Amino acid sequence: MKLFDDRLWTLFKRHWQHTLTYWSVFFSFGLCIALLGPTILDLRCQTHSTLQQITWVFFSQQSLLLVGSTFGGLFKKTLQSSLWTLFSSTLAISLVFAIIPLCHHVIMLSVAMAIAGLAMGVIDTIANLRLVQLYQKDSAVFLQALHFFIGLGALVSPLVADPFLSEENCILSSNWTTNSSSSDLHHLRRARGGLAGPGVMLHNMSHYPLHTEGVATTEVGYAFWIMALINLPVPVVVLALMYNERLLPCSNSSPRLLDRDSEGPAYTDQGHSSVFSCCRLRNLQGRPPSFFFIHILGGAILFITDGIIGYYAGFVYTYAVSPPLLMGHKAAGYLDSVFWASITAGRLACIYLSYRYTAVRLLAFSLVGVILVQCMMLLLYYSSVFLFIGTCVLGLCISSVFPCMLAFTEDILNYKGCATTVLVTSASTGEMVLEMIVGSVIHSRGSYAFLLCGLIASFICCGLFLLLLYVQHVHSPCQSGIAMTETPKPGQP
Repeated sequence: MKLFDDRLWTLFKRHWQHTLTYWSVFFSFGLCIALLGPTILDLRCQTHSTLQQITWVFFSQQSLLLVGSTFGGLFKKTLQSSLWTLFSSTLAISLVFAIIPLCHHVIMLSVAMAIAGLAMGVIDTIANLRLVQLYQKDSAVFLQALHFFIGLGALVSPLVADPFLSEENCILSSNWTTNSSSSDLHHLRRARGGLAGPGVMLHNMSHYPLHTEGVATTEVGYAFWIMALINLPVPVVVLALMYNERLLPCSNSSPRLLDRDSEGPAYTDQGHSSVFSCCRLRNLQGRPPSFFFIHILGGAILFITDGIIGYYAGFVYTYAVSPPLLMGHKAAGYLDSVFWASITAGRLACIYLSYRYTAVRLLAFSLVGVILVQCMMLLLYYSSVFLFIGTCVLGLCISSVFPCMLAFTEDILNYKGCATTVLVTSASTGEMVLEMIVGSVIHSRGSYAFLLCGLIASFICCGLFLLLLYVQHVHSPCQSGIAMTETPKPGQP
């Protein structure tokens, strides 16, 4: 244990500036992904739009996030292009935060959030790729820390926004009484699941008379300006790394020639770009079938688990205030915060657990835990107390799946495939698609389907993981054979 810790510490000291830079850009990612939810109703007032119109802001952000995740690897060919892209993306997030208070039409707001979503997707792919490239077989610990910073940013931004959110109707209209506006706005603000996408769960809030004509009195713009300032040091950190690597025009010297250790001793850039470039024929020739199944199964697992995170955070409030629980709006409103806090705590704990256990063991424990806790929540569906307990345990169990699956899959493929790009894109797709699917099922079958959908998805995910372990067993001899054929004979260059 002591030798292992010393080795990791030595690696970190060698790459500390790169590592802290990638961690900081993920903090920027977390800030952006969590700020839209609690502020969306004030933004509706600012843009004088209807609920149906404002949901397109969510859709534009999530759609472009998927696009950015898919094509983000194109900007990773060299360290210079990666850092310039990260600098542009993090600076774009600060600029978007700054201009959102000036967007007084829903189309302008949708365009601004689309730009932010594109920047988030690019950050997601490049930071994961670069960290895996940097640490390779030791990347599990650092990936856990990387994804902890998403949770940290997601916890900070709602705290900043809360003092500036309107307690009563933020559009003054002579046709709406103060008492009704206050209670209705409070309920809608908590029901983030109803605002997850166009047409999803809008039936639950269509009877609330939210006016679009009148004087907007919201002060939410101050929250976005504060967040722009909080995020501003992140592009500065990226710029400092670029200066240190002599990648800026103002540098007096030419770019440093990084030795192979600084980019990973066995890493090759083959295939690590966009999803579509991974499908080029020259990158696929000579690959055994197990190579493709590993990508498909790993992507499918993250499609489901990140989808579970997305729809659970989106609909747990709606489930809690519906029969049979009928929880109070104030108590139910804490469930989403408990869930994200437990995810952040779980990723923090897994930084240490990754020292002690392999990624496959942590994955097995996490997926079994997700199934068990959802079984208990389904059996005790009438208990409000256990819903809080189950929400906390579910967040702890599912928190480490993404970084562990990324480290595990890249290790199977010996860091030569397109695993990172495929997994990041699959996770982004699942978070958007599964939330919409579950929302439609809840719409047609009732709120009880919320827990049932999660349990079914968890069993499917566990089955896919067992299949992945079998494919790994089949793939190992193939990988050894490929490595032997690629090793040059004595006397060959």
